[in-house]
Amino acid sequence: MNFVAALRQAADAHDSMLCVGLDPDPSRFPGAWAGDAGRIFDFCAAIVDATHDLVCAFKPQIAYFHAHRAEEQLERLVAHIRRVAPGVPVILDAKRGDIGATAEQYAREAFERYQAHAVTLSPFMGFDSIEPYLRYEGRGAILLCRTSNSGGSDLQAQRLASGEMLYEHIARLAAGPWNANGQIGLVVGATFPAEVARVRELAPTLPLLIPGVGAQGGDAQATVRAGWQTDGPIIVSSSRAVLYASRGEDFAAAARTAALATRDALNAARPPAAP
Repeated sequence: MNFVAALRQAADAHDSMLCVGLDPDPSRFPGAWAGDAGRIFDFCAAIVDATHDLVCAFKPQIAYFHAHRAEEQLERLVAHIRRVAPGVPVILDAKRGDIGATAEQYAREAFERYQAHAVTLSPFMGFDSIEPYLRYEGRGAILLCRTSNSGGSDLQAQRLASGEMLYEHIARLAAGPWNANGQIGLVVGATFPAEVARVRELAPTLPLLIPGVGAQGGDAQATVRAGWQTDGPIIVSSSRAVLYASRGEDFAAAARTAALATRDALNAARPPAAP
């Protein structure tokens, strides 16, 4: 099953728009695990086990693994997700952006080594930096469009000669000529709900990966209202608010409680179904 189909199926099965971001910081691990990078897999696997029936996707952030020489633990984690939650897609948050043979190797890393269903990418270098990922049939390429950080405006909100802003131009390309095989999605930050709505207007059916809910301050209800589209999946990512809901031995149970509350808050913001 391809990424978009798997995403839709998981969202329906779990009645969820929530994606749990797996950003393991050993300094914040509970109890005796605190500071122990050798426990990255154990920590993340416990979060997965506690939340996999509440989510539409998991999103491991590659830097949190690479910084601790935990690439092998990331491989084990993705295999664990595939085993305990075979219907839940894995989005590798890598934000790669390069061309030619280098892009081919990054695509191989994401889809062959780590067996991800989708990967986040920077579109700054143009379509030839995206195309190698699209050779993997059914895998997703989720492009940075309007990111949740305040500095994103430095480039993304700049107005082009055409009159549209750069992030709008990216959305048009992603929804149009770049998406011949239906593999592309977009990253749009929850901290900018008006821009979420604008991207949804330009790309009505593309999956939108929306980080920024929770610790970054994005409003769950405003996010859903801005991005909701019956035929356009929403993937609302929350990381720290779920992962570090408790520093005690109950960390996994607390993560489940936080994930359940976030999922329900997102669902409550959906418009009522048409009669």
